[in-house]
Amino acid sequence: MEDDGSVPRHSCLKLEPRESQPIFVKGTWFDSRFDLSITDGLNAWVCHASEDAVRDRAAQWDQPVSEYVSLAERYLGFQHSDSVYGFTDAGDGHKRLSWTFEKEGTKLEWRWKCQPSPNSKETTAAVLDFLMDANVGLSEEVVRKTQSFERLKVEAEKCLTQSEKIANEKMEFESAVYAKFLGVLNSKKAKLRELRDKLSKQEAAGKLPQEEEESTDKTETYVSDDENSEVESLKDPPATSKDIPSSRSRGRKRALQK
Repeated sequence: MEDDGSVPRHSCLKLEPRESQPIFVKGTWFDSRFDLSITDGLNAWVCHASEDAVRDRAAQWDQPVSEYVSLAERYLGFQHSDSVYGFTDAGDGHKRLSWTFEKEGTKLEWRWKCQPSPNSKETTAAVLDFLMDANVGLSEEVVRKTQSFERLKVEAEKCLTQSEKIANEKMEFESAVYAKFLGVLNSKKAKLRELRDKLSKQEAAGKLPQEEEESTDKTETYVSDDENSEVESLKDPPATSKDIPSSRSRGRKRALQK
């Protein structure tokens, strides 16, 4: 058997071809060739697609060899609902495996002829062994995934609990800070009100004397006639002998002379 030096890939597909009973197709895939083992549980067939055969098929379809192998692996590794699979007689106990696909809007069909297995029991057993190993591997993978999921679930619950704790602590902290801030704010507001009232009282006390003085200046003083005479007497001093007119003294002298 040829070996192109690449690490092989394996697949196994339960295929339900058109107008045929289900079959199992085990594929071994290399970079430039592939091998197929097919069984219906009673009979088995094999197909060895050599490098030369694959190269010729790829050239016919104007494809690189690696792309041809990759596309064949894609359709024989998983059954595609949009593809029509066939597994028909090709004479002398041979079978023809075919599948369709679309490329650039054109529906194409690939076919490979499979010859009867030299040892059907051995080929069928190999396919079943691969399925059993794959099933064990999948079971172990399921166990690992389940355990990993449980661990992640526990970690998620821890994270959720921690997150809730942090959220509660944050709320408590914010409430405490707000309460302290509110107390300080109310104290400042009370102090401001006290200062405002004090300032208002000071302003009122300063305006009152000024208003009284202004009202006093604007009021007229009423004085009676008696008070005016008294004021006038105070203004005019009493007359003295010196202030008596000289005519009066001359008048007396004339009277004495008569």
